[in-house]
Amino acid sequence: MEHESKTKMDGMEMEKGKKENGSRKGVEITMRVLALVLTMVAATVLGVAKQTEVVPIKLIPTLPPLNVATTAKASYLSAFVYNICANAIACGYTAISIVIVIISKGRRSKCLLMAVLIGDLMMVALLCSSTGAAGAIGLMGRHGNKHVMWKKVCGVFGKFCNQAAVSVAITLIASVVFMLLVVLDALKLP
Repeated sequence: MEHESKTKMDGMEMEKGKKENGSRKGVEITMRVLALVLTMVAATVLGVAKQTEVVPIKLIPTLPPLNVATTAKASYLSAFVYNICANAIACGYTAISIVIVIISKGRRSKCLLMAVLIGDLMMVALLCSSTGAAGAIGLMGRHGNKHVMWKKVCGVFGKFCNQAAVSVAITLIASVVFMLLVVLDALKLP
């Protein structure tokens, strides 16, 4: 009698453990899909950001200004190119990690778990560094720098600056999602 109740108890605990693992896996896959979408959107928003404006340039004070069409594109600034590439790399990695998580079905080996954990850590570092680089250039464009006489350009290219700011903010959110994935992965380690 005691043996039967113990067996039933073990069965209930095993079933409860399977449900917890299933819900954790569902949360992990949901977070990975969110990271995939965020990185894809951030790369796309900054990648297509382009604005052309006519800027008056005064060459000689006695002559009227010369109107010149000027274009602002993300590809003109290396920090923005880095941010686009970092988001594209993170997006590709996330697609691969989703497949790995789905295929593994709970039979994850310690080696596979460590590989995903290290990959997630690398994405946190990559996205944080690209957010810092693009954010610094974005602030320089918005506020200028009086010490080196760099003028504000966001007054002229407002749409471009807003798209860059949105992309940087989305990249920051994606890096936070990856940090949460690192915590989730670390909790699974034996």
